Formats: sequence, C-alpha cells, structure tokens
Amino acid sequence: MVEAPTDAELVTAARSGDADAFGQLVARYRSSMLAVAWSVLGWRAEAEDAVQEATLIGLRRLGELRNPEAVGPWLRSITRNASRMELRSARPTEPLDAGTAGAAPGPTPEEVLDEHALHDWIWTAINELSEPLQAAVLLRYFSAANSYAQIAAACGVPIGTVRSRLSQARRLLGERLAVTKFLAHGDAVGMVAERRSMARYLLGSAQEGRFRETLTEITVPDMVLSSGGRHAVGRTILADMMESDLSAGVRQRLGRVTASRQLTILECDLLSPPEDPEHCPPAVLWLMTMSGNRISRVRLFHPAA
Repeated sequence: MVEAPTDAELVTAARSGDADAFGQLVARYRSSMLAVAWSVLGWRAEAEDAVQEATLIGLRRLGELRNPEAVGPWLRSITRNASRMELRSARPTEPLDAGTAGAAPGPTPEEVLDEHALHDWIWTAINELSEPLQAAVLLRYFSAANSYAQIAAACGVPIGTVRSRLSQARRLLGERLAVTKFLAHGDAVGMVAERRSMARYLLGSAQEGRFRETLTEITVPDMVLSSGGRHAVGRTILADMMESDLSAGVRQRLGRVTASRQLTILECDLLSPPEDPEHCPPAVLWLMTMSGNRISRVRLFHPAA
C-alpha cells in the first residue's frame, strides 16, 4: 500500500509548483472548510462562496504559511474570516485576513504570489475569465481598491453586480485552475514587467511634455475614457486632464502595477503642489483595457484613503 502524502509534503510540493498538490490539500479539507462556513452563515449559497474565496486566498498566500503541518487549521481560519465578511454589508479596505494560525508576518500577498512557482498557473486561469470578471478579481485580490463599494465605483456597476461577478469568478476559477494545471503557462511576471515599463513610459512622457504623442502610440484611436460617471471617446480629454494637472503642479508617482492579458491596473499616488497640499485626492487608479499591446479603454478612479 502507498501511504497518502502528509500535509507538509503537499504544501512543499505546491510551493514548488505542483498544482495537483494544492488541489489535494483543498480536497482533503474542503468538507471541514464548508462546515466552518455553515456554522457562521447557515445552509446558504454564501457558504459555498466563502469556501471558494478562502480557497483562492489560501492559494495566493501559501508562501506565508509558517508551519506546513498546520495547513488544515490555517485554511479553516481563512474560511471563518471569509464567512464573517459575508455577514457584513460593507467590505474592509484591506483584503480578507488569512488568520494567524501558522501564518507569519512578512511580504505582501502580491509579493508572495510573485515569488512562488504557482504564480503562472494562477494567472493562466485568471486570463481565461471574461474581462468584467477579471476586473473584479484583480481589484478584489490585487489592488488597494478592494472593498465591494470601491470595486463598484471603479467598474461603474452596482455593488450587487460586483458580488455576482466575484461569485461567478470564484466558481469559474476553481474550474479553470483544475484544467490549466495540465497546460503550459505564460510568463505572468514578464507581462507585469512589460506593463510596468509601459506605465513608466506613459507617466514619464507627461513630465517631458510628450503625453499627447505617447497616447497616440499606445492607445487605439477611439479609446474610451471613463471618469466620474462620464464617458468620452478619443484621446483629447485624457490629454487635457493630464496637462491641467501638470500646470497646477500635480504629479503622479507610480506604485503597484497588476496585469492580466486583457487588463492593466496602475495605482498611483497623486502629489499636490506644496503651496496647495489639498489640491487633489491622495491617489488615482487607472483601470485600462488592453487591445493587443494598445489601450482601448481607461477608467480613472480615486480610491478611498
């Protein structure tokens, strides 16, 4: 008889890029995770959503697990937190906490995900989602604008639509992760690096007075701009907005960049001029839809502080 692998062995294998090992861990603890969700939420569809959310968070944060033998309590702790969040009408500014059982403080979830070998497998699955579902997932799990209210504002949809999209995305991701573990995975880290270079080029050209020319290079002619509930076609208004900010002494400092095949998210600090420190909100998020290597849509959104 062949003995089943231990939790520690499965965690080690998963961290090394073995997608099937993580699947075995989830299968091993799914019933207890669901029991935790039921204990908090009752026998409702939201319990299944909480388990799906906990699974994605566990996958993303596997590199943070200090004691691989504690993966069961760790997954149940994540599920309990996810279930409690379902009871709240307002989502927190930060993503759901993974709990303290076996987890060690350290790098951010994005940094952990970038470092471990499952990274490209996860992003291959995300890239299989439709653009609206990708936007909801990227904002929820990989940006500072991750409350339901902020995702709704950034995407220009009701909060109920955000909940529906995330629920659908979690279900589809579970299915796609099972399928894509057998496929070749793209270089997700390389894609982010490429999009970060594009962002630096775009924002740097504004400082050098070449923003309009750069927009012509990297956007489609009928690019759509959405900001504050208004929409415009063409590059002119975006160029005018940037030049107005620059003339007022406002600068943008590039922060986190998140990218899928169809979307790029730029999170930038807005630096007001010294003589008018309250001139503008503290930050702006660019949610950009890609058409090949060009930008076809830009949504500008100011996240809550």
